[in-house]
Amino acid sequence: MPARRKVLGPVVALLIVAVLTLGAVAGWRWWTGRDTTDLQRAMALAPADGERFSFTDWAGVRAELDSDLDADSPTDEVAAMLSEAFDADLGATSALVQSAEVLQARFGFSPASVEWELFSQGAAGAVVILRLPDDAVEGVADRLAHLGYDEPAGETDVWTGSDTLLAGLGSVTPELTHLALDADRGLVLGSDNADYLRGLVEGDDPGLGRLDDDGLDAAVDHAGEPVAAAVYTGDHACGALAMSQADPADAAEADRLVDEAGGVHPLTGFAMGLQPGGDVRVAMALEDGDRARADADARATLAAGPAPGQGGEFADRFALGRVAAEGDVVTMDLEPAPGSYVLSDLSTGPVLFATC
Repeated sequence: MPARRKVLGPVVALLIVAVLTLGAVAGWRWWTGRDTTDLQRAMALAPADGERFSFTDWAGVRAELDSDLDADSPTDEVAAMLSEAFDADLGATSALVQSAEVLQARFGFSPASVEWELFSQGAAGAVVILRLPDDAVEGVADRLAHLGYDEPAGETDVWTGSDTLLAGLGSVTPELTHLALDADRGLVLGSDNADYLRGLVEGDDPGLGRLDDDGLDAAVDHAGEPVAAAVYTGDHACGALAMSQADPADAAEADRLVDEAGGVHPLTGFAMGLQPGGDVRVAMALEDGDRARADADARATLAAGPAPGQGGEFADRFALGRVAAEGDVVTMDLEPAPGSYVLSDLSTGPVLFATC
């Protein structure tokens, strides 16, 4: 007699389908997230009003320096690690460096344990976003209460401090005056403006993770996997890196060089990132692919010549590698000369090859 096949009831069948669907979704998210860089993950949290972003992959910095520091390491070892990071141009984009020893000793996090840091600045305010190791945020609340921060009241999520509190703690950046904790995502957020921070993390329509800028996204997507990076919106790049910041003689020289190179178009996004191993990748987004292709040769010519506003020749600072138009983005690979601080020197301007 043949064995009977068991028929599943409709409810059980639906549950199995739901479980399989959830598993497929989770697997899809894992697969699509495999190639997402920490810079992309950080920028996905950037507030909508951000214009200038400074990113530091502290886990990557520690790996570059072969450092095994953690939240329990002595402060003098943290200071020594940061000195090495400075020598390697790895700490220039961080807002935490001046506070590192106090953070390590009293806050429960610092560059010795933070996974990555994003410092966002805009007209409305500034915020530093820190990704901590799993479960590490939960212990920060007790530290803040002990230090004298006012605990969140009611529905508010922001721990509030003051200039007086920070002065009593030692050398602490003003961006840590007020703090918000997001244990679910492993985040600590800090700002010198409590109302601005509340606007990012509270209410029915918070401002964190609201940035929508195609040019910025394109530049970030082509920036490689940087250990440290400076990222600008197009408008900010065309102001902060403009040759108009140079003295009149250098500005006139820049105009001549740009004309001789064939001219350039305005940027819609800009990223400069120090890669593992020490090379620098520059990504400059433009309005479309035609403009990117037209600009690739011109910007390569500018990056291989004089550096008005900076002094000397760009060749004194780096060897120019591959320059290419990839869609609407021009990418440029730079190999810093020994002892040259390319990210520190060229992320503030004026920079001829990034001029608009």
